[in-house]
Amino acid sequence: MKMSGKWFKSSSVVLLTLTFLLAACGINNYAPASSGGDAATNAPSNAEAATELEMTDLTLVGVRDAQISSQQIIADKLGYFQEEGLNVTSQLIESGPDIGPMVAGGSAPVSIQTNFMDIILKSTDIPVKIIAPLAQIAGTQAVVGSSKLELTSAKDLEGKTIGIPSGADVMIAINNMAAELGVDAGKIKYVNLAPSDAVVALEKGDIDALAAWEPFVTKAIQGGGKFLFSGTKSELPEKQGDVNWMSVHTTIQVSDDFIGKNPNTLKAVLRALKKATDYINDNREEAIKILAPELHLEVAELTEIMNRNVYSMEVSDAYVNGSNGPAVGEYLKSVGNIKSVPVPASYHDLSLLKEVDASLITVELK
Repeated sequence: MKMSGKWFKSSSVVLLTLTFLLAACGINNYAPASSGGDAATNAPSNAEAATELEMTDLTLVGVRDAQISSQQIIADKLGYFQEEGLNVTSQLIESGPDIGPMVAGGSAPVSIQTNFMDIILKSTDIPVKIIAPLAQIAGTQAVVGSSKLELTSAKDLEGKTIGIPSGADVMIAINNMAAELGVDAGKIKYVNLAPSDAVVALEKGDIDALAAWEPFVTKAIQGGGKFLFSGTKSELPEKQGDVNWMSVHTTIQVSDDFIGKNPNTLKAVLRALKKATDYINDNREEAIKILAPELHLEVAELTEIMNRNVYSMEVSDAYVNGSNGPAVGEYLKSVGNIKSVPVPASYHDLSLLKEVDASLITVELK
């Protein structure tokens, strides 16, 4: 996943630098596993709810990527949107950064991307709010070493060359790793490489490591590379297991105008996504079989990728203070993506999620 890209929003001309490259897609075929019939049969069971919906036809913009739109695809494929009385068109694009301009221009009033995008949008006063988190995806932001790289400690990374796209947010994980393990990050050499180019360079031995996101992390490992660490896991010599070096979440965001006019419709969308989240967690193998052809990935490859993610709609401390904490805002500011750090409450509206399932909100936003 890359969270970097540039686009312009006009109201004069405001330059925005988006920091994401995530992707995803899905359409329909499968019968719901959680109910006793097909989607068409289940839809009437929600007829009363459907009559309360402000609108039934809507487009949900996502990305062809396991990090971004897994729940969106599952809800579509298993008929969960239909069960809620909705006719949802899943518009799944290939380039994550393209969603930012779509939101700013009004062509994506309901979309799925990351909370980092919303921080950037809010910094330029785009009227959009996150209505729920969907997944912790920092585990897919990782550093992979070449087959020849030997480390006795993380400090051995000093003087080594890492291929990384300029402005990629995986740098947050690198900097936090360095701070915790006593590595001088300034002594690491960085080469600006696109993820696909970095995978090739790693195999050739032209770089010592790459820093990227899925599916490039898994592809690098399949090519003989060695997983070193991610935002949530480490296999470095002196640090093994869970770490807290980065936090970034997939989120569903909606324009302020759409929230005001369609609260019941959005609650139906959230209920469908909640069913999909539960399905992914309770039926992982089946979910992967559904998702693999839509994401153009092999089952084994997608299994590795999805195991690095945590699919949850919980508004927890890790979400609020990790993904939306001062450190994230200051990083985005330091690389020029935003001029000021917005407070989380200014780009969130969790009132609908609270009505759908209040137990999901364990921490209040400020």
